Amino acid sequence: MNPNAPAKNKRRVSIANVAFLLIATSFAGQLLGFLRTKLVNANFPTIGPHSTDAYFAAFNIPDLFFFTLAAGALGVAFMPILSDRFHSGDRQKMWELSASLMNLLAIVMAVVGVIMLVFAEPLIKYIVAPGLSPAQLHTAATIMRLLAFNPLLFTISGILTSIEQTMGRFFFYAIAPLFYNASIIISIFVFRHNIGLVGLGVGALIGAIAQLIIIAAGLWKLGFRYHPRITWKSKDFHHVLRNLPPRSLDQGMDQVENIVETHIASDLGSGNITYYSNAFILSTAPIYLIGTAISTAAFPRLNARLSQGRPDLFRKDFLMVIRAMIWISAPMAVVCFFCRGYLARMIYSRGGPQIATIFGFLTVAIFFRILYTIISRWFYAQKDTKTPLFVSLFVVGLNVFLAITLARPAPRGYGVDGLAMAQSIVAAVEVLFLSIIMLKRDRRLFNAEFWGGVGRIASVTGFSVLATFIMISFYPLGAHDRGIITLGTKLFFITSVTFTVHVLLSAMFGLEEARPIMSRVRKIVLSPIKFDI
Repeated sequence: MNPNAPAKNKRRVSIANVAFLLIATSFAGQLLGFLRTKLVNANFPTIGPHSTDAYFAAFNIPDLFFFTLAAGALGVAFMPILSDRFHSGDRQKMWELSASLMNLLAIVMAVVGVIMLVFAEPLIKYIVAPGLSPAQLHTAATIMRLLAFNPLLFTISGILTSIEQTMGRFFFYAIAPLFYNASIIISIFVFRHNIGLVGLGVGALIGAIAQLIIIAAGLWKLGFRYHPRITWKSKDFHHVLRNLPPRSLDQGMDQVENIVETHIASDLGSGNITYYSNAFILSTAPIYLIGTAISTAAFPRLNARLSQGRPDLFRKDFLMVIRAMIWISAPMAVVCFFCRGYLARMIYSRGGPQIATIFGFLTVAIFFRILYTIISRWFYAQKDTKTPLFVSLFVVGLNVFLAITLARPAPRGYGVDGLAMAQSIVAAVEVLFLSIIMLKRDRRLFNAEFWGGVGRIASVTGFSVLATFIMISFYPLGAHDRGIITLGTKLFFITSVTFTVHVLLSAMFGLEEARPIMSRVRKIVLSPIKFDI
């Protein structure tokens, strides 16, 4: 018996339990993220020489380099190979592969950091936001220089979390982003009256270091051994390097979209970068909360099914997860659309109406981006990073064309709202294309039972729309409504009724996704209370 093999008598990690942990911590992280953005908007102007446009523009290039050169390896191109070694019990090759990838990407990202440090100003001036004033450009370049080595820190963190997730440890990965957001929030109050927006760059740097320290602590007792070398002859290493470019380009395309959108927004006038960035950040909350959390929890299990030679269980688990995500995301998208004004006014101190309008057009993208997180992992678990790339190249081109066409100034276009329209269109197209490819490869994947369940979810969602509309009639957004208590109370009642209707009608329609919730409620309501006498 191999002593390094994973013990079979250990309790198997439940997707539901991991998803609950990630959703809970993601929710806390999103609250901190919203608080961070709200405080940035409240303490710094949207328009003028010290506009927050500079703050949002500064993150584009560091994010581009991180997602293009490193993020492709941090999970989908790396974890399937790591899973094969883990389930075969070969820990030594696990550590060699992890260390080799870490060393190679650390060298690359260090060089990239130096490039950003030296060329920060021309990168922002000629690529990201040519519409910034000289004062805004200087501020954005200074912040970008402080962020220059954050991609290096995030890269190391990503490789370590891939190891931990493969071995069933998710806690440290889940809580680490909380420290990043908290660091930026603290920097607002520490630096707002001296170095201003530049202090946010300091906070982001400290936060990235803190996040790496927390994630590194998660390696305790996993037996990880670092080797200061690159094993170029390793077949596993070559496999990861082959899968890395397609996935990296796929991720990089998303960042190219962000840069194009920022570029267009800067040409539409001062403040539009901030308005669109705020609405986009708001739209990513449900995607991270539902899509990223659940798909991250499910991905190690999907990898394990294929590593164990069980494509039947792989198909079963995938369908269970995607149905659950459709069931949860449908009422979420409904609430986001109807409550867009409440959310924008509660979270953002300035520009609420503009942000709410943009966010409304992004709600379609929210639904399809959530589904994309698990659909893309269907391909990645099978070590196919090329197909999502080819589809992504097409939709990125479509998005750029639509953004340029729809985001023209009125009356020829829809202004900054056109950027959100383009996002929603291409999100739907991307999911449609990938789903067709999946069905061609596995004609038994989307069976009659699956489509029947989706049809019933659609029917239930129709009643959820009606419930939300009725609740908004009872609790309308008043012209003078302000503050978390007033707006939060209305949001609570509207959201609670919408999701209650969704769950109850799902149970009546026989949807299995509602059974765990109804079982828990039934147990609480009907179980007798025992008194000690």
